Amino acid sequence: MENSLATQTIRYSNPILPGFYPDPSITKAGEYFYLICSSFEYFPGVPIFRSRNLVHWEQIGHVLDRPDQLDLTDRKSSDGIYAPSLRYHEGIFYMITTDVRGSGNFYVTATDPAGPWSEPIPVPYGGIDPSLFFDDDGKVYVTAQQGADYDSHVIQYEINIATGEAFSEPQVVWRGDGGPWTEGPHLYKINGMYYMMSASGGTAKEHREIIGRSEKPYGPFERCPEPILTHRDLDHPIQYLGHADLVEDTNGDWWAVFLGVRLTGEGYSVLGRETFLAPVRWKEGWPYIDNNEGSVALEMSVTRLPDAAPAAPGATLGEGRDDFDGEHLGPEWIFVRNPAEGCCSLAETPGHLTLRGQAPGLGEVGQITFAGRRQQHTQASFTTCLLFAPSAEGEEAGLCVRRDEDAHYEIGLTRSGNGNRVTARLTIRGESRIVHEGKTEAEQLFLRIEATEKEYILSYSEDSQNWSSVVAGPARALSPEDFVSKMCFTGVVIGLYATGNGRPSGAPARFDWFEYRAAWR
Repeated sequence: MENSLATQTIRYSNPILPGFYPDPSITKAGEYFYLICSSFEYFPGVPIFRSRNLVHWEQIGHVLDRPDQLDLTDRKSSDGIYAPSLRYHEGIFYMITTDVRGSGNFYVTATDPAGPWSEPIPVPYGGIDPSLFFDDDGKVYVTAQQGADYDSHVIQYEINIATGEAFSEPQVVWRGDGGPWTEGPHLYKINGMYYMMSASGGTAKEHREIIGRSEKPYGPFERCPEPILTHRDLDHPIQYLGHADLVEDTNGDWWAVFLGVRLTGEGYSVLGRETFLAPVRWKEGWPYIDNNEGSVALEMSVTRLPDAAPAAPGATLGEGRDDFDGEHLGPEWIFVRNPAEGCCSLAETPGHLTLRGQAPGLGEVGQITFAGRRQQHTQASFTTCLLFAPSAEGEEAGLCVRRDEDAHYEIGLTRSGNGNRVTARLTIRGESRIVHEGKTEAEQLFLRIEATEKEYILSYSEDSQNWSSVVAGPARALSPEDFVSKMCFTGVVIGLYATGNGRPSGAPARFDWFEYRAAWR
């Protein structure tokens, strides 16, 4: 970030959270802003970050970090936790969200945003994307999406914030602009007017943010005649803009956080939907962000930030080496669904991450053993040192780049027949094929996956000096745009995995370190 006294501008880069961090929601409490994102089938759920200046973010944990809060053991990919909303009121933080195909809509509370957060409190109505609004008169409203496609609309009702009990029947308050998927609604009160803001058009090329205003919380809402945020008519490096949330800083300036996608020239992105930041301009009582103007850019210039003091980025840009020397994994590490008890340990062999494979493999829905972190750069390499002595047929461990159970590439050590083999596998559109098998006597292997804009290159070494590249898989096949029958809402996660391929593995897989290196952002 640069601060030029001559031009009185401050520059920052978008996205502020690179990689798979969609559906951002933001609130302010004291000197910090706090931000959360969707997490879908990954556990812990709902990553939470803090920042003084809206640009440099530090992850302080996850909101849903206990199995009694969130049970994802049978969730398919792109189910689970959708579009959480974060609010702060009278010393308490509130996070409301949807567990899709699970417990439905609920909220949790905390006095410290780093946790612990409460047990879930269910709310009775709504489909997905619930949000909370605390009015000046003490009333609390749930605003949520309901219906599908062109029938999507927004309902609203009053609740007892202590119990989640509804004080009123839900009313339809917003039908959007006639496009499909009116979702992600938020209700605000600004300068005495109520504003109803939502996304429309679906989370792809037609995605946009729209808004209405009223003198009453239930409307009727006068709709702004044009979207307040979209790039749907632009040939621009950032697309799919929408699903926004607004926040005011201590200077009285307004800002928006929202999702967007940095598409390649061939129209896909393995990084998925990322979090962007832009200032809000008020004109004739409407908040404008970027209606096909191109002002939301990869490099932004603003006159001021809430706190312009330089600050180093936190773990969100995630380059570097993890030697697994701590008592706990860092907050950037996540699991596919709730991990099975005892499958992951930093204490079993100090200085190593020990994984114990379960019966399900990477292509199955279940408690697979997979500890990973989001890919945040298109050009990057991921390397690890594996110590593994499989003794039973099918025992396997290694390094994987994963979109979901239908799309993943891995290279690892496998017990097959009467020996161990270095195995590389590509799974594309649900069909898996082994593309390399080579005998080895080594019980220590160095594994590497290199990402470029067009492919992932899988390599291994027995001495960390001489590397053999065994296969390159197309990057497009791991992008959300390459789904077949079920929409994919996540980006690529790089993971360390172990499996018994049909039964629990008896041999532990020990990873000495993991290294993430970006070629450039």
